[in-house]
Amino acid sequence: MFYRFLLSVEKKAAKLQGKGWAPTTLQMEFAAAVSLLTSGNPQTCIDIGGNKGAYTQEILRSFPKCRIVIFEPAKSNAGILFEKFGTNSNVVIEQKGVSNKVGCATLFSDEDGSGLASLTKRRLDHFGIEFNHMESIGTIRFEDYWKKKLGSGKIDILKMDIEGHELDALAGFGDALNYIEVIQFEFGGCNIDTRTFFQDFWYFFSERGFDLYRITPFGVLHIAKYRELDEFYSTCNYLAKRKA
Repeated sequence: MFYRFLLSVEKKAAKLQGKGWAPTTLQMEFAAAVSLLTSGNPQTCIDIGGNKGAYTQEILRSFPKCRIVIFEPAKSNAGILFEKFGTNSNVVIEQKGVSNKVGCATLFSDEDGSGLASLTKRRLDHFGIEFNHMESIGTIRFEDYWKKKLGSGKIDILKMDIEGHELDALAGFGDALNYIEVIQFEFGGCNIDTRTFFQDFWYFFSERGFDLYRITPFGVLHIAKYRELDEFYSTCNYLAKRKA
């Protein structure tokens, strides 16, 4: 009984720090990213892992004139995105996965269009979830796209939610990384399956001139230094802000 009480306290304390506290609405996530912008008025946003378009809808709700590129490799989800945004000239939909190389890959999931879809076949038997659905997809390097399609221009906010393969995608950013002000990414259980650690993200961003923040119920919390306590595998949302 006492152990259950301590476990409850532990979970609540963690959530107050933004650990295992996935914001209850996308509005809060996006507002946190905007709060770190120098201008506070994003002109160009990138949505990597757009799924069914909820994040893009939030961008347009707040900034209807913002230029947005959505990357979503799953065919069924891409169809939904074209239905939602196909007539909006400010939104470009790319049915591709973003990775560290150009080629083909297999997208694994529990069902067609799942928000859990990953380039790794995750082991989720403990949740009663089987990853038996597979789809062949194309992958690109973001730096190549940025040069060819975005004119090597400035990007205000780039959001990544690609289930444990964020570091792979970042490895393909190249010089584009120097032109992005704020990057939002998730860290959680999928990183167990891909064997990536928060330490990897910490060093990647700190060595490239970014400050890291975690989104909490009280706003953004600056992560001033790496701690092993931050290796927390229940969903956390982080922001990397390029230093001035």
